[in-house]
Amino acid sequence: MADVGRRRKRAFIGSFTAAGGPGIVAAAVDPVSGALTVLSSVNGIPDPSYLALSPTGETLYALSETAEGAVAAYNVAGDVPEPVGPPVPVDGSGPTHLSVCDGHVLTANYGSGSVSAIPVRTDGTLARAASGVLRHSGSGPHTRRQQGPHAHQVQPDPTGRWAVSVDLGTDSVRVCDLRDGIPVLHGEFALRPGSGPRHLAFHPGGSYAYVVNELTPTVTVCRWDAPEGSLKPLAEIPVLPGAPAADAYPSGIVVSPDGRFVWTATRGEDVLSVFTVQGDGEGLRLIGTVSCAGHWPRALAESAGHLYVANERSGDVTWFALDPATGLPHRTGSIEVTAASCVVFG
Repeated sequence: MADVGRRRKRAFIGSFTAAGGPGIVAAAVDPVSGALTVLSSVNGIPDPSYLALSPTGETLYALSETAEGAVAAYNVAGDVPEPVGPPVPVDGSGPTHLSVCDGHVLTANYGSGSVSAIPVRTDGTLARAASGVLRHSGSGPHTRRQQGPHAHQVQPDPTGRWAVSVDLGTDSVRVCDLRDGIPVLHGEFALRPGSGPRHLAFHPGGSYAYVVNELTPTVTVCRWDAPEGSLKPLAEIPVLPGAPAADAYPSGIVVSPDGRFVWTATRGEDVLSVFTVQGDGEGLRLIGTVSCAGHWPRALAESAGHLYVANERSGDVTWFALDPATGLPHRTGSIEVTAASCVVFG
């Protein structure tokens, strides 16, 4: 069974157990249709809202989005994720995102406004505690959501040299490097006050990044200078063709592997937005929106010409075939996953 698991492509889905979610779901991926078939589920930690795979693809790291905050490691050589070692505290509260960078699992801790680095051993298991924490500071003009820092995402840049964190509370993106396992601030780059940046995605060319903003329904196009580790905002593009009726709450953002398209999700409107990329990445043009085919699209993922949406409140993961000429998604199927929160592929 383990050999079969290594050969075939699988999806791993996170969910909120506090809302009835099954925990971590493993699913087989049809190589032609992109359809998902549930293989197993594991309820090992509370609210495993975000997942990330190791570089080898044999270890899955799951974030426990709780007040205490923790990360757990699972062996996924087979079709049933198997815990390896106990969950490790992140030394921060309310973590919302994690990634693997330079031999560490990094977590963005929304509640405490910080980024933590947890060492990964050579066998993929986690050390007992975070080796270092970078605590953000600052605030923004939104009186309810920006009273202090709220780190929402952290990931390596395309070179692997830098760790980039997005802070909704301070309207900024921070760039740091890991020195002896400790995240050290290299620079902080301001976005428009009140925009509420949530997630960032890099263009595959490596010179541009796109930040989806939660407090205003926009994407900020930025120039990324990898040698300098610097980010420069260039333009802010609406994700909707008109003004939303109420708070829109944009969430996920994905760039196509060929760099021609960008997709975002907006929870308050239950839509996916499609952008064409202009030039070598310096511009975006909104060409349309389509229904997410569910309610409250929390996260997006692209794989092999298909777009996958974790619809949290309708409790499903829905997939769409992507038109290679226009980038427009066309719904082709879904599976039930209560309180679905993210999808990763390996």
